[in-house]
Amino acid sequence: MNAIAGRKPVHLAVYDTLADWETGHATAHLARAGFRIRTVGPATDPVTSIGGLRIQPDRALDDVRPEDSSLLILPGADLWDTSDDLAPFARKARAFLDAGVPVAAICGATAGLAREGLLDDRDHTSAVSFYLAATGYAGGERYVETDAVTDANLVTAGPTEPVAFAREIFRLLGVYEGEVLDAWYRLFHDSDAAAYAVLEKAGAA
Repeated sequence: MNAIAGRKPVHLAVYDTLADWETGHATAHLARAGFRIRTVGPATDPVTSIGGLRIQPDRALDDVRPEDSSLLILPGADLWDTSDDLAPFARKARAFLDAGVPVAAICGATAGLAREGLLDDRDHTSAVSFYLAATGYAGGERYVETDAVTDANLVTAGPTEPVAFAREIFRLLGVYEGEVLDAWYRLFHDSDAAAYAVLEKAGAA
């Protein structure tokens, strides 16, 4: 595994109803590659995922600055579509992108970014095009029918693509590249046992 010493932490947004299965591949392998994972909540009060996991955030959203981070990850959550409670996370994503710091959004978080206007001028994807169209955003022509999309410093993916979401994050942060990145994806997405040998040879298994 490529150790990445001295890198700024990755910030994982956590909030009530978060879809806890969507970011596990990304955070586990980022941590193994040497990135510290720091959870960020609306405040520092515990939150509960859709799967019933109780999470104590490391930091409150207001205390997180783009210059102190390598990446902000925004998981999906029911709250993205049922209230405005998570709008501050979309505004924080804007601050990150304006500062040139990457953001990765999956599932309902893509709708949050659409409402914030962050997908109007960037290639992106989500669950389906009409899901984002319902937000009234102006970026429909930039929607791409694929598993995950990276446009400059923004990664987007739909709820059924946590492995592709992780792949794009790894590529963006330089965790895996080329043949190793492809092998990682084939192993975890396609259960291709032959890919393990490539990862093992590269010290990434």
